[in-house]
Amino acid sequence: MYAQPAMSAPPPQRPRASFQPRFTLSLLYLALLFFVYSLVLIAPELADVLRPAGPEDEAAVKAAAAEAARQVSGPRLPWAMGLAIATLFLGAKVGFLPGLRPPGPR
Repeated sequence: MYAQPAMSAPPPQRPRASFQPRFTLSLLYLALLFFVYSLVLIAPELADVLRPAGPEDEAAVKAAAAEAARQVSGPRLPWAMGLAIATLFLGAKVGFLPGLRPPGPR
């Protein structure tokens, strides 16, 4: 009959691919960084408005703070987005942001 082949080593198995949501994490980091930089850039003007000079109507203070935020945020939002993108790329390149670390030896 037929000769049976000699037992050989099993073929090498490829490691299983793990789910790595880099794109989703990048979007979440970008949104978080944009929010933080926006608050940092707008905070000084809001602090000036919210520093009470005396007993005032709470609704008037809220309206003044909202108006100050609207006036100040317009020109500063592109700066906040630019800083967020730069921080995201730098954090991913250096390996500081979890989930976006560059592949390499572990």
